[in-house]
Amino acid sequence: MKNRHIARVVCAAIIGVALLWSAFPRTVPYAYEDVRYRLDPTPARAFAYGERHFNATDPAHYDLVRAENFFEKAAIDLSLPYVNHELARISFLKGDFAKALAQIDLQISLHGTTTPNSYYVRGLIEGFMGRYADAVKDYKTYIEADPTNWAATNDLAWVLLKDKRPAEALVAIDKVLPLWPHSAWLLNSRATALFELGRLKEANAAARAATEAIKNVTEADWLQAYPGNDPLIAQQGIAAFKKAVEENMHTISLALEKSTKGR
Repeated sequence: MKNRHIARVVCAAIIGVALLWSAFPRTVPYAYEDVRYRLDPTPARAFAYGERHFNATDPAHYDLVRAENFFEKAAIDLSLPYVNHELARISFLKGDFAKALAQIDLQISLHGTTTPNSYYVRGLIEGFMGRYADAVKDYKTYIEADPTNWAATNDLAWVLLKDKRPAEALVAIDKVLPLWPHSAWLLNSRATALFELGRLKEANAAARAATEAIKNVTEADWLQAYPGNDPLIAQQGIAAFKKAVEENMHTISLALEKSTKGR
């Protein structure tokens, strides 16, 4: 499989435009929150407001600036389990991977496996930093707590493929695919793993299945797959995902056609 284009795997936690943290102005007034917080400036209240503004399924209140501000206020209470976790997610969305890693490391040092999602987030950050072996370890730690999670498995496959371990990626995907047979994300990643292994006919079948599955991906599906990302860019995210799947299909089809003609 030399001298070929690389097939694409789409990271389930984020794709392309998902890194474009919100630049869209929000018009909902929040004076009442500021007044309530001044009257009761507790870390718990600050965290609750932070969560309110970091919820992609509530577009009217989504506001990363306010979310980060409240999480920073809440961070003075080290007993709150997910404060540094949420700050790390926001730093990641803003593209500040070094800061995000420092925050998630602090989170894990304070709370360890009692907040297993933090290993998922650290794996994502490490993956984007090119620290693939570290990311694999952290994704596996998370998956031990949530073995049927399709998104975590897809992200594990992503870093395994980046680390040139397609056989391991395929094994991971095939463990959960029967539970999520119509997941466009898993099918696309499976196509990539098979392509990397030179199993072109199987890769082509998986890519075609992904192409069909992507037709049914909704905005709600995208927001569930990329929690924390600005809901206003959901349509852009879906478009970018569809383009990646289509390009994967094209790359694999050409490779299969070429191999067939060469016989």
